[in-house]
Amino acid sequence: MAREIAIRGETIRLGQLLKLAGVIDSGSEARALLTAQAALVNGERETRRGRQLRDGDEVRIGGEELRVRADAQSARSC
Repeated sequence: MAREIAIRGETIRLGQLLKLAGVIDSGSEARALLTAQAALVNGERETRRGRQLRDGDEVRIGGEELRVRADAQSARSC
């Protein structure tokens, strides 16, 4: 089962999501991780750390399964 990661706003970049979820410690680690391990976004291979993710998108990397969940209150105030 995917772990839900709440974000503020409507989108988040893949590298930022990995950092927010604790998969990596810093944004600079994202590129190395995406080069070393296959990342799947909604079932498709992704290598770009800048890939924009939205509510409901699912990311699988290594043993982690993450689902993006937009904070409804933050999305309304934008």
